[in-house]
Amino acid sequence: MQQEEQLSTGEAPRSIRDRVGIFSEATDILDAISRVREAERVGVQQIWAQNAGDADLVTFFAAVATQTERIRLGSAIVPVYTRHPLTLARQVFAIEALAPGRLRLGIGPGNQMLIENSYGLAQTTPLAYLQEYLEILHGVFNDSAISHHETFFNVEYTPLNASVRTMPQSASVPLLTSAVGLKAFRLAGEIADGAISWACPIPYLLESALPQLRAGAEERGRPVPPIIAHVRVALSTDEEKVRAKMRQGIQFAARFRSFTRMWAAAGFKRAADGNEEEIDALVRTLVVSGTEETIRHSLKELLASGLDELMLQLVPIVDEECERKQLLHLVGSL
Repeated sequence: MQQEEQLSTGEAPRSIRDRVGIFSEATDILDAISRVREAERVGVQQIWAQNAGDADLVTFFAAVATQTERIRLGSAIVPVYTRHPLTLARQVFAIEALAPGRLRLGIGPGNQMLIENSYGLAQTTPLAYLQEYLEILHGVFNDSAISHHETFFNVEYTPLNASVRTMPQSASVPLLTSAVGLKAFRLAGEIADGAISWACPIPYLLESALPQLRAGAEERGRPVPPIIAHVRVALSTDEEKVRAKMRQGIQFAARFRSFTRMWAAAGFKRAADGNEEEIDALVRTLVVSGTEETIRHSLKELLASGLDELMLQLVPIVDEECERKQLLHLVGSL
């Protein structure tokens, strides 16, 4: 389906490997840089990250940009409440100068408990806040003057005169947004360059989220942006061990209302209450497991089903380091 859409517009179809990225986790920034360099060496095209240990993600990307040559760097995500859009724009300009065309900026409201409890900030209407934030970023990246005075931001911005610029004052960086609920997918269709899902069942993405993404794009008369589907991967044939590990992740995510509401909309209302049968059913929609060959086949099936891209996150079962390297080589050889 995806290849047909690209061919019909005259674009060359993207390779399978180009449509599969890895969500990278690390203990600190040096470990994170080492892992991205390793991923590039084995042929991985896209790395996604949320943090680099305790280090700031955008600062990490600036550092890793100088240590790599080709691999795309995707944020999944930068919480918009923690920095002003003009501040983030200037950070993006720096990364774009260091690694032209390699950054994909994923932004979103962020975890409500973290924003409100740790930062002490109110998160009352996150999608409206995100929409204003995106409008400002679009203007800055297009080298436009901005006079924005709305609910959340009062911004007057004039681009620097070209003769005094020290870095590019426009950027062709794709602006992606996090999406869990259907309203977020529709908003992504209206104004973003892609939607990054998290812990969403595959049937929910195909049957509910994708139609909303398309509806949002059609309403604005713009091309349908891609869905980057978060998929957990376990390199194990021990189904019980995989289920046990995934249950832990579901129990943790069930602390957050955004996930429990989304699972209920996807038909798993009792999973958040600890119903084992429903949790196991939910697990089957979130994880791909088995041998390398089985996983390779499953990833190709997911991409053929209507999903544009996959963001793979390892579920370690026995030997995390060994399984991490296996996943890197698997994706690099697609």
